[in-house]
Formats: sequence, structure tokens, C-alpha cells
Amino acid sequence: MDKSEQNIINNIAQELDFGNDCYYNPETKQLICIPSADLRMGDEDYYEEVFKDDFEKIKKQKKNLIKIEVLKSFESFKIMENFKDELTDNHFKEKLNEALTNRKPFQNFKYLIDNSEYRESWFGFKQKEIEKIVVETINRNNAST
Repeated sequence: MDKSEQNIINNIAQELDFGNDCYYNPETKQLICIPSADLRMGDEDYYEEVFKDDFEKIKKQKKNLIKIEVLKSFESFKIMENFKDELTDNHFKEKLNEALTNRKPFQNFKYLIDNSEYRESWFGFKQKEIEKIVVETINRNNAST
């Protein structure tokens, strides 16, 4: 994978993490990102107006685009579990395990990470994991065409 492809993968992963669905044209390397349906809920008219040009581009190029959607909750949860499992600090690992098995696992995990020495490690790990999902999605779509 060359540097420009890696930059695209990185950019898509960041957009997904921000809550945007991405539409990628592998031929032109063009990327269109719009807020996911969950973010637009209840304010559809506003987003349709603000992202009108993007929606039109997506409609016109639909057959050439690969849609890469925001991660589902179970996918995000799996990334959190994988991060926890890679830690060597058994005390913090146990705290994260408790957070993930109790009510509000996302909120509790975030709180623990944000107030720990592992914050930067978490962000790097999550980015790499999302990038893997992006690559798998692109490869899967390229193989089916």
C-alpha cells in the first residue's frame, strides 16, 4: 500500500470515528463523507440542504463508490475488548473489564481511559483497528466487482 492509499485509509477511519459515513471511489481516489443516519436523525431536512452537493455526487456515482459505514456498536465494543486484552497492567485491565460488563459500558470505558495513562495508546489502537476494518471493506468490495 502506497503512502497516498494509507492517507486515504487513515482519513476514512478518522471520519468514521467522527460519526460520518464515507463513500470512496477507488478509481478516482475521491472521498465523500456525510454524517451517518444516526447523527442526522430528527434533522434530516437540515442535513439534506447542507450536504446537498454531496448527496447528488453520491447519487450520480453510486455504482463506482464503496460505502463504508460508521462502526456498529458491537464492532466498537469488540475494539474496546481487544484493547483491554492487550494490556499488561492487570489492575487496569480488571477495571476496564468491569466497565465493559456493567451498565453503560461505552461511557464507563471512556471515563477510565480518559483518566488514565493509556489514553494515547487507546486512540492509536482504535485508529489502527478502524483502519483494518476500512481495508477489509474496500478489499471485499473490490473482490466482488
